[in-house]
Amino acid sequence: MSDQSSDASSRPEASPESGEDAVVTASGAAPGSAGRAKAAGRPARASTPPVPPQNDGPDVPTVPSYLKAPPGTDVWQRPGRHQPVGLLTRLRPPAPPAIGPATLGAVLATALLSALLLGDGLGPNLLIVAVPAALGAFFAARSAGRRLRPWTAVWAVGGLALLAIPALREAGWPVFLAVVSALALGSLALHGSRSWPGVLLGSLGLFPSVAAGVRWGWRGVRDRADDSRGRVRTVVRSTAVAVVLLVVFGALFASADAAFADLLGSLTPDVSVGDSPWRVFLFALGLVGALAAAYSAAAPVRWDGITVRPGKARNRAEWALPLIVLNLLFAAFIALQLVVLLGGYDKVLEETGLLPAEYARQGFWQLLWATVLTLIVIALALRWAPRGGPRDRVLVRSVLGALCVLTLVVVASALRRMDLYVDAFGLTRLRISVAAVELWLGVVLVLILAAGVFGARLLPRAIAVSAAVGVLAFGLISPDGLIAQQNVERYRSDRTIDIDYLKGLSADAVPALHELPEPLRSCALENFQRELTALDAPWYASSWGEVRARDILEKHPAQSHEVDCYRLGTKSDGREGHEGENSYDPY
Repeated sequence: MSDQSSDASSRPEASPESGEDAVVTASGAAPGSAGRAKAAGRPARASTPPVPPQNDGPDVPTVPSYLKAPPGTDVWQRPGRHQPVGLLTRLRPPAPPAIGPATLGAVLATALLSALLLGDGLGPNLLIVAVPAALGAFFAARSAGRRLRPWTAVWAVGGLALLAIPALREAGWPVFLAVVSALALGSLALHGSRSWPGVLLGSLGLFPSVAAGVRWGWRGVRDRADDSRGRVRTVVRSTAVAVVLLVVFGALFASADAAFADLLGSLTPDVSVGDSPWRVFLFALGLVGALAAAYSAAAPVRWDGITVRPGKARNRAEWALPLIVLNLLFAAFIALQLVVLLGGYDKVLEETGLLPAEYARQGFWQLLWATVLTLIVIALALRWAPRGGPRDRVLVRSVLGALCVLTLVVVASALRRMDLYVDAFGLTRLRISVAAVELWLGVVLVLILAAGVFGARLLPRAIAVSAAVGVLAFGLISPDGLIAQQNVERYRSDRTIDIDYLKGLSADAVPALHELPEPLRSCALENFQRELTALDAPWYASSWGEVRARDILEKHPAQSHEVDCYRLGTKSDGREGHEGENSYDPY
């Protein structure tokens, strides 16, 4: 610093005419550097003309501020060439901190349990695998600074409760609904959505976090391996020694006691070399899924950032007139239904020439679609509703409230027709499913009415909760068991039953079919006995419905009645009242 100051003080002051007042040439040297280079014995470089100062002097115009480029921008970048920002980049917060040891352990536990337990089927094992995955997501969220909120706890508890359905029921269709709903609730718990786009998109799964979660986990494992090689080797050695001790002493104890061998065989998974590719795939699936869940918990996609603009508001007459006409049509239909219920039912059937079951079948499906279309009309009406002031709000609430109330009466009429239909033809899977959907649509209408009174802030989450509760209740009531029970009671009253259809149900129907008299009982249960005897699933892949059915058939096995069963399956009186040859009912 002192050398530079003494050198500057020893140089003569340049005159303004020489053009050397602190001007640097294009080559980076000062104007007087050529002479100094020559005196020092170095070849002098050709000096370039000095660059005049910018925005200085009386003849240089001043650049307005609105024409200057903002600081930090590239002035050479062409307009319209900005780097586009992806939707997930815009909605996702910054990258979370490195994966912690607790999260990493939970992820590895999920992968190992997936490989060991899920290869033999579904049962309690799905809930067992989900527990460490949920713990890994909790640890990741806590390390990222996220707090457990009430709605997050509701979604998480609801998802775990839905995974109890595979442990209780053997029927595949309610199990499928429960698993899909559990994944949707788990995704909502990770993302914490509350708006309509957030609830709809946030429940679609963990697909946006799969690739980012795998990269996040790999970076965390690599960094920890570099920082603690000695500890990793210690853990690997300890684990190997523990596995060897368990295998050696477990084999000795199993060979010494047959009861202990049976217990050990029932508790440990049956892993063979032949299904190792399938186990590897399940390990990878569990690993990727747990990493995606943990990454979503630490850095969730904020789907609530997507906003849907409301439609153009219409004036009162244009908006209300079609809806008022629709309300009048609903009122006329409901008035006719009341007349039929009050005593005109036989007259209507006489004039139409329909049987009671045909009248019920003809109307249910139309009323179901009328309910669905009404919900669509309500959604569109809210989008283009007038929003001018208090009078407009009163108009919207009055017209749509009346439409919801009238639609609830239509829902009740549809359920009543389904009840008549089931009395005539019996209960089937499709009939109980559509009746459950119609009942849930009625619940949605009630929630819309409540939103019109108390506000719509909680409506998206309330409808999601109602759907999850409906799926949970549907699985808990055991639809296959309910179908079998209703058909058995119907046989006791009018001696009609469809054995061929009941034999196609799941093992959940065995307790109800066990109450039939012989030979109907054996004919209905012979397929179940054959399948349950051939299928020897471990405890973690066996539902309670399967275990209960196996116990019943072991204590009271089905007898062989092949000729009688064939006659029961082909006699017309055996199917009387269900589906005749000339009145085929696909529903």
